[in-house]
Amino acid sequence: MPGGHDSNERLEFLGDAVLGWVVAEHVFRTQLGSNEGRLTDLRKSVVNATALANVARDIELGRFVLLGKGETAGGGRDKTSILSDALEAVFGAVYLDGGSVAVGPLILRLLDGVLDTAVNAIDHFDHKTALQELLAQRGDPAPTYAIEEAGPDHEKHFFARTVVGMQTVGTGEGRSKKQAEQQAARAAYESLQRNG
Repeated sequence: MPGGHDSNERLEFLGDAVLGWVVAEHVFRTQLGSNEGRLTDLRKSVVNATALANVARDIELGRFVLLGKGETAGGGRDKTSILSDALEAVFGAVYLDGGSVAVGPLILRLLDGVLDTAVNAIDHFDHKTALQELLAQRGDPAPTYAIEEAGPDHEKHFFARTVVGMQTVGTGEGRSKKQAEQQAARAAYESLQRNG
């Protein structure tokens, strides 16, 4: 390290463990209907280098990382691996200084948007996959999604229909195509479950 400073690797190690624990406990407590697989997927979608580096960029953590001349010249302050490791080191340091009372709220505040995005993404995946599996069990064809949009470019709204064969079996809407498809798949799944 430059100037004889210690490496952050030990703090990264601790911070990674603390981060995994805080996120695991949070999704366990907030996603009450979720099974182990879904909880694991949620944790993985938050506790990864890309997500952590994006949070580190948001708080401009790279400005405060001590790097050697070569790493600085090579753009190290914006490297995903360096930023994610630095954020884990911060979590480790906060845990050592203030314990779980300090680090838990910090992690949840910084990762709030990432957690919301992860939940929405997992929900989207689950509904479409669940519908496809249900249709396969019934011997029905795979679903397709018909999308329509309305509104100006800066305020688009999307409407989706889930189509099986030639029949619409669910509809949904949202501010993105994915959100509309998620809602349509969910409606189709629930309708088919109710009506056989």
